[in-house]
Amino acid sequence: MMIKRLPAKKVRIFDLVNGKFFPGNKEEMKPSYLITPLGEKISRVNLVGSVTDKFLSEDENYSTITLDDGSQAIRVKSFKEKVDLLKNIELGNLVLVIGKLKEFNGEVYVNTEIINKIEDPNYESLRKLEILDELIPQKKMVEEIKGLQNELSEEELKSHVKQKFDLDDECLRVILEFKQLEDIDYKPKILELMKNLDKGEGVEIGKLLELCNLPESVVENSINDLLSSGILYEPKPAVLKKV
Repeated sequence: MMIKRLPAKKVRIFDLVNGKFFPGNKEEMKPSYLITPLGEKISRVNLVGSVTDKFLSEDENYSTITLDDGSQAIRVKSFKEKVDLLKNIELGNLVLVIGKLKEFNGEVYVNTEIINKIEDPNYESLRKLEILDELIPQKKMVEEIKGLQNELSEEELKSHVKQKFDLDDECLRVILEFKQLEDIDYKPKILELMKNLDKGEGVEIGKLLELCNLPESVVENSINDLLSSGILYEPKPAVLKKV
């Protein structure tokens, strides 16, 4: 019987570190997986981040790097012949890592399959935008589920979640166990929208509020952060432009 390789999911490291790991079963040919606080089941990952630490054992049969994507950090491990994959990776490198999620002594880590250096710094921003496009509806789903927790019975909630979101009981349990989601960084989405809208004279704040499809307070807070950090400025009142 041919075992189908599971897809490598583009995801924030935050969601891996705060997820719950479920070991597989070789006899039943059941793969291990992790359920994120957003209810996603993931076995393999496709991550982009900066290398903040590196270790190579004396016998060179074991090596690790620590990968940080700005949301959290996770260790990426290689064993035996796979150690060569990490030999040319240095501190500060921006890299793409594909691998399988594993757990040892309570630590979730990535078992390396592929690792490549990334030379284009724009690649990191693009990846954050890709992930953000999925995070927005996922977070709305989680907020809806948690809002219904006190309105529906346990069985009614399970039925609703299965029918509307196609989530099983395990995923629902992980969502409800994770008490608080951190605020999502919407600034990359706003900057990308501005890039598409700005024809040279800047972008009206009203236009951003209209097209962002986000709560007004979220857009305003993100704009204030971008202004205070010097990424945006106002060439004239109520008009924004990137520095």
